[in-house]
Amino acid sequence: MTAIKHALQRDIFTPNDERLLSIVNVCKAGKKKRNCFLCATVTTERPVQVNVVKVKKSDKGDFYKRQTAWVLRDLAVVDAKDAIKENPEFDLHFEKVYKWVASSIAEKNTFISCIWKLNQRYIRKKIDFINVSSQLLEESVPSGENQNVAGGDEEVVDEYQELNAREEQDIEIMMEGCEYAISNAEAFADKLSRELQVLDGANIHSIMASEKQVNILMKLLDEALKEVDQIEVKLSSYEEMLQSVKEQMDQISESNHLIHLSNTNNLKLLSEIEFLVNHMDLAKGHIKALQEGDLSSSRGIEACTNAADALLQCMSVTLQPGHEMLHAVKQQQQRFSDLREQFARRLASHLNNVFVQQGHDQSSTLAQHSIELTLPNHHPFHRDLLRYAKLMEWLKNTDYGKYEGLTTNYMDYLSRLYDREIKDFFEVAKIKMTGATKEGKKFATLPRKESAVKQETESLHGSSGKLTGSTSSLNKLSVQSSGNRRSQSSSLLDMGNMSASDLDVADRTKFDKIFEQVLSELEPLCLAEQDFISKFFKLQQHLSIPGTPMSDAEEVDGGTLSRAHNTAGLQSMTSENHMIRQMMIKIFRCVEPELNHLIALGDKIDSFNSLYMLVKMSHHVWTAQNVDPTSFLSTTLGNVLVTVKRNFDKCISNQIKQMEDVKISKKSKVGILPFVAEFEEFAALAESIFRNAERRGDLDKAYLKLIRGVFTNVEKVANESQKTPRDVVMMENFHHIFATLSRLKISCLEAEKKEAKQKYTDHLQSYVIYSLGQPLEKLNHFFEGVEARVAQGVREEEVSYQLAFNKQELRKVIKEYPGKEVKKGLDNLYKKVDKHLCEEENLLQVVWHSMQDEFIRQYKHFEGLIARCYPGSGITMEFTIQDILDYFSSIAQSH
Repeated sequence: MTAIKHALQRDIFTPNDERLLSIVNVCKAGKKKRNCFLCATVTTERPVQVNVVKVKKSDKGDFYKRQTAWVLRDLAVVDAKDAIKENPEFDLHFEKVYKWVASSIAEKNTFISCIWKLNQRYIRKKIDFINVSSQLLEESVPSGENQNVAGGDEEVVDEYQELNAREEQDIEIMMEGCEYAISNAEAFADKLSRELQVLDGANIHSIMASEKQVNILMKLLDEALKEVDQIEVKLSSYEEMLQSVKEQMDQISESNHLIHLSNTNNLKLLSEIEFLVNHMDLAKGHIKALQEGDLSSSRGIEACTNAADALLQCMSVTLQPGHEMLHAVKQQQQRFSDLREQFARRLASHLNNVFVQQGHDQSSTLAQHSIELTLPNHHPFHRDLLRYAKLMEWLKNTDYGKYEGLTTNYMDYLSRLYDREIKDFFEVAKIKMTGATKEGKKFATLPRKESAVKQETESLHGSSGKLTGSTSSLNKLSVQSSGNRRSQSSSLLDMGNMSASDLDVADRTKFDKIFEQVLSELEPLCLAEQDFISKFFKLQQHLSIPGTPMSDAEEVDGGTLSRAHNTAGLQSMTSENHMIRQMMIKIFRCVEPELNHLIALGDKIDSFNSLYMLVKMSHHVWTAQNVDPTSFLSTTLGNVLVTVKRNFDKCISNQIKQMEDVKISKKSKVGILPFVAEFEEFAALAESIFRNAERRGDLDKAYLKLIRGVFTNVEKVANESQKTPRDVVMMENFHHIFATLSRLKISCLEAEKKEAKQKYTDHLQSYVIYSLGQPLEKLNHFFEGVEARVAQGVREEEVSYQLAFNKQELRKVIKEYPGKEVKKGLDNLYKKVDKHLCEEENLLQVVWHSMQDEFIRQYKHFEGLIARCYPGSGITMEFTIQDILDYFSSIAQSH
C-alpha cells in the first residue's frame, strides 16, 4: 500500500500541486467488483483546498488515472454503517449518496479518521459522522498499526516544513563527503547510523563526567530554597503591615466621599434657593403699583403695565418637581394669585368706568354733528384707550373671565352709542335727500325714540310718493303732446323736457353726493373701530390676499358679492378673526338696516337713483374687499350691494313693463314713442354714471334687456297704429334708436345698432314705394299688365298687338298724366307725408328725396318698357326727368 501511495503521489498528485494524505482501496457496493482508490488530498498552495479523489487503474496499462474529484466542503454525511461491529462498508453523502466497500477495515478507519481531522483543521464545517466509533474522532488515535498510518499522515499534515537554506547546504556537504550517497542509499544510511551511534556514546560519556557538577548544582538549589523561605516570611510580615495601612486609607477615602457629597448637596440647595429667590420675588414697587397704582395717568399706566408683566413672569416660572411642596413657595404663589385677582378687578372696574364716561362725553357732541352730514370722530377715545392695550393683553392671558366681561361691556356701551349716532346721521341724510324744511332738520337733531324715528321716516317716504322720477312725467308729457298740432306739441315737448330734465339732473346729482358722503363717512368709522378692537383687545386679524375667491360669496348676475354669517366661512376662520367679526356686528348692528332704508328711500324718490347707488356701492365694496374680504365692512356693504342690485334689476323690469303698457291715441299720429325717448335718456344717464365703473357688466346686461324690449314694443305699437302708417312708426323710431346708439357709442349694442339701421332703411324704402304707387296709379297698373304678359311668354315686341295693351291704350293712359297733374299729385303726396311724419325726427326731407329717387327710377323703368315693347311708335311720357326734378324742388320749397 505504501508503494502504491508513493506512486500515486508521484504520477497523479504532484503534477497538480497536491499532497496525498490518506488512501483506501474500495469497490462499489452491490455491483461487479471493480477496485479503485479513494484518496484524501490537500493543495500545496494557499488557500488550502481539501479534495476526495477517485483513482482507478487504466484498462490499457498498469498506470493509474484520476477519474472523479469531490470538494470536502460539499461532503454532508459520513456513514460507517456500524460503530460497534467491524464492517468494511461506508457511505459518503455528496450531492448524492456513494456507497463503498473497503478492502480492509483498518484502511476504512484510517481514511475516515483522516477525513475528520482534515475537516477540523481546514473546513470546520458540520459534517455528520454517523455510526463511527468515538475513538476515531479524537485528536490522538490509539497505538497500533492504524496509529502508524494515521499518525504518520497527521505528522505530515501538522509538522511538515520545507528545508531552509542552511539545512540544504549541510545535506549537500554531507552528501559530497560520501560519493555513493545517491547511487547506494542503503550504504549511505548505514554510514549515517554508525556516525549517530558514535555521537550518542560521546554524549553519554560527557553526561557521566559531569555528575560532580550536578551534585554541586543540587546543593546550590537547596540553599536557594532556604533563601526563598526566608524571603516568604518577610513578605508575609510586610503584607500584614500593608493590610493595616489599606484599612486606614479606605476609612479616609470614605470620609472624603462623604465630605464631597455634602458640599455637592449644599451647592445644589444654594442654586435652588437662588432660583426661587430670583424668579419668585416681586419688587415692592411693583406690588405697590398693582395695589395702588394710578390707572388714569400715563405714568401710572406704565408702572402698572411693568408691574403686571413682572407678576406674570413670576407666576409663569417653571418649577422643578418638589418645589410646589415647599411652604414658602406655596405662600408666594398664593400671594401672587391674590395680587393678580385684586389688580384684575381694579383694572376691569376702571375700564368699565372709562367706557361709560365715553358714552356720556360722546352724547354731548351728538347734536352738533347731527346738523351736518358727518359722524363724530372716535379717535381721541381710541387713543386714550390704547394706552391700556398691554394691560388688556395681560388680562386676557391671566383672567379670561374678566377680559370677556370687559369685551361684552364694551360692545353694549358702544353699540348704544353708535346706534344713536348712526340713526341721527341717516335721518339727516334722508332729510337732505327729500328736501325737508329746516324745522324738520332741527327736529332730526333732537333725541328721539325708535317709534318716532320710524314714524318720521314713513312720513318722508309718503311725502315723496309724488316723486316718481322723470319717467312717469315724461310718459304723460309725450302722450299728451302727441294729440296737439305739430308746432304746439313740438314746443311744449321741448319745454317739458328741459324743465323735467334739469330738475332730474339736479336732484340726482344731489342724491349722488349725499349717498357718496354717507358711504365715505361710514367706511373710515368702521375701519377705525375694527382696527382699534384688534389692537385694544389683542385680536390678530387674519387678512385674506386681495383677488382670491371668498369663502362666503354669492354669484349675482356676474358679480361676486360677499355674504355675511355664512356658516362655511365662519368655520374656516380662526377664533380671533371670528371674534372681531362678531364684535363689529354687535357694535354696528344698525348700519345694514339703516343703509337698506336709505336705499329704499332713494329708489322711491327716483328709480334711476339705483344706477348711482349701484356704482357707488360697487366701488366701496371693491375697495373694502381689497383691504380685507372677510371684514365686517366688506361683508355688510356686500349684503347691501345685493339689495342695490335687486333694485337696479327691478328698475330695468319696470322700464320694460312701462314699454309693454304704453297705449297710443287712435286719433293722433304716433311720432317718437315715449319709451324710445326714455331709453335715450336712460342710456345717456347710465353712460355718464357708469364711466370707468367696476360693474359695467351689469349695465351691459340691462342694455340688452331694454333694447330687446324697445325693439319688440316698437313693432307692437306700429302694428296697432291706425292714424300713422306702420312703416312710418318703424322708420322714425328705429332712426331715433340708431341715432342714439351712434351718438353714445355703446360697445355691447353694436349689433343692435346695425339692426336698427337696417330696420330704418327697410321701412323707409317700403314707405316710399307704397306712397309713390298712388299718384300714377293707372299708369302703374297698365305697365304691371304689360310685365305680366311678358312673364306669360309673350314677346316684348308683340305686346302692342294685345288688345288691352295696344298703342292706343298706352296713349290714352299717358294722356291722363300730363305734367300739371303729376305735379298736383306729388303736391298732395307731400302734404300726406308731412301729416304722417313727426317734426322731432326731421325726416321729411329725407323721405321726400328718397321718393324723388324712386319716382325717377320708376320713370326710367316705364321709358324702358315703352322702348322695348312699342319700338318705333314715337310714344313718350308727357313730362321729362328734368320736369320731375323741378316738381320735387318747387314743392319742397313751397312748403
